[in-house]
Amino acid sequence: MNEMTGAERKALIDDIMAKHGAGVETLGTCVRRLRLEVTGFDQETFAAMCGLSTRALYQLESDKGNPTLKTIDGVLRKFGLQMGIVAAQPKRKSTARFVYAKEQASAHAHQVMDSVVTKAATDLAPKRGSKPLSARLSDRKK
Repeated sequence: MNEMTGAERKALIDDIMAKHGAGVETLGTCVRRLRLEVTGFDQETFAAMCGLSTRALYQLESDKGNPTLKTIDGVLRKFGLQMGIVAAQPKRKSTARFVYAKEQASAHAHQVMDSVVTKAATDLAPKRGSKPLSARLSDRKK
């Protein structure tokens, strides 16, 4: 294990939990960080400690495969953690801003399109004393 105080270890684990809870880091990334930053073990040593194959640990850390809840729980318990249910975090503000900007751009595009359609309708509308629309359109083709 790395040389760190209990308070440093707890702060690191809390940071990893917070980033996972906020949706910033995946479960695999968190397991990898726990293994490297808290224990300092290589995959082979840590996998043996958890009773996993190196391949199973690799797949877990890279968010591949389909680990059982028992496997995940076994890895997390080495750090005093367990699986649980947490409230979903709202989407990040940057995503919300993008959606808002996209909606505004769409609204602006609709306004522009409405004004173009209105102008076209006005241009094609019969004027007092003018020919019918069909006659004006056939004149344009000539």
